[in-house]
Amino acid sequence: MKIHKTLKGLIVPFAILIIWYMLSAAGLLNNYIIPPPTEILETALILFKKGTLSKHVMASLYRVFAGFTAAFILAFPTAVLVGMARALEDYINPLLEFIRHIPPIACIPMLILWLGIGEAPKIAVIILAAFFPIFLNTLNGVIGCDQKLLEVGHIFKFTAKEKFLKIILPSAMPSVIVGMRLGLGYSWRALIGAELIAASAGIGYMIMDAEQLSRPDIIIVGIMTIGVLGYLIDYLFFSLTGGMSGMKERI
Repeated sequence: MKIHKTLKGLIVPFAILIIWYMLSAAGLLNNYIIPPPTEILETALILFKKGTLSKHVMASLYRVFAGFTAAFILAFPTAVLVGMARALEDYINPLLEFIRHIPPIACIPMLILWLGIGEAPKIAVIILAAFFPIFLNTLNGVIGCDQKLLEVGHIFKFTAKEKFLKIILPSAMPSVIVGMRLGLGYSWRALIGAELIAASAGIGYMIMDAEQLSRPDIIIVGIMTIGVLGYLIDYLFFSLTGGMSGMKERI
């Protein structure tokens, strides 16, 4: 059943590739602006054999995971703290809402002034992009905990720590996982903006450099690489968290 579902999901991409190839072969597309799929594949193989693609992929993966991890370390405890102590929400919510509506890419000039042109400002852009999906979903999960369960914990004289670990956290985990998945997605979306900051490696840098060299084939390879990597990481993350949920249910 799962394989059949996967095959159905490949029908549209393959149809697009076939139409793309046929239009290119018929001369209906400008092959300089939109290279045929065969040229894209050839370029990808050349970049892979030279190690160029691997170098850029590793640089981008490092930035995405470093930024996402830092965002989670900041967002998760903050959301738990605000959710457990609702009085704090009135103090920090206006500031967080203000920051949330600022596009991370708009902060690049200031981040360069503050942090220089190394890895720090690139990772900071990804942190800004991933923080709020994790924070808001975790906060909703903590706040949305069933009050009846908390009353049961109170009857059994659970401490605040026991209530959090045995009732609130398990109840909030679906929302936390959704926030993490969204945070990962936003991390990839922020990657191009992050790698505009004086980068010498990374998929975003490869795309921008190819634009300067008028190499649309490399640009398309870079875009497809981001899409494929993002899809695979999300799929692995979903499989892992799904497996954890299944284990929890069996226990």
